[in-house]
Amino acid sequence: MNPVSPARPQAKATVDPMSSQAAGTELPPTIQPRPRDAGATKARLLRAATEEFAEHGLAGARVDRIAERAGANKRLIYVYFGDKDRLFDAVVDDQARAVMAAVPLPDGDLAAFAAARFDYVLANPTVRRIAHWRAFERTEPTEDELAGYRIRLEAVAAAQREGRLRADIPAADLFALVMRMTESWLAAPTALWIVADGDPLAPERLAEHRQALLAAVRSVIVG
Repeated sequence: MNPVSPARPQAKATVDPMSSQAAGTELPPTIQPRPRDAGATKARLLRAATEEFAEHGLAGARVDRIAERAGANKRLIYVYFGDKDRLFDAVVDDQARAVMAAVPLPDGDLAAFAAARFDYVLANPTVRRIAHWRAFERTEPTEDELAGYRIRLEAVAAAQREGRLRADIPAADLFALVMRMTESWLAAPTALWIVADGDPLAPERLAEHRQALLAAVRSVIVG
């Protein structure tokens, strides 16, 4: 007798996805990755960098902390901004544009400018801290800074030519004096705050200083 050959195992049938579609079987939809909103991510990184630089300065800031604050991948800092130095420059430019928009210099009116700048810096202390670190750690101005100051000096010079501001002081000096006056109390030494008695940042003290500021500015800008 011939030995009986063992039965071959049958191969498992494979399903052709095309045949399933042809048969009317619906395949599960392919999950597509959600596209990244580059603009929103860049804005988050810029806000996080502003907070980090305001607290620690350029040298003390860490890109790891910036990325963590923004909830973004650290690599994106280099993609969008290049490096930490250029990210700091982007923060400075962003602050300069914000101040330009919030504190206009209409017709070279330095009194109105002083009031608006005092109010803005008081409401946005980050501006003052970034300016401090920028003056301490970066000597070269950004293009936005240069453009902003050119616009302001042109407005002051035009007001001088029209007789609305004193012309015996150069426009740059007059503007610099007024700009620093707007920060005189907020940037005053702590010892002066203590000697002056009371809460230096109490609403009534700030209102009193604001009135004094405007009176002093008016006395300076009118010859």
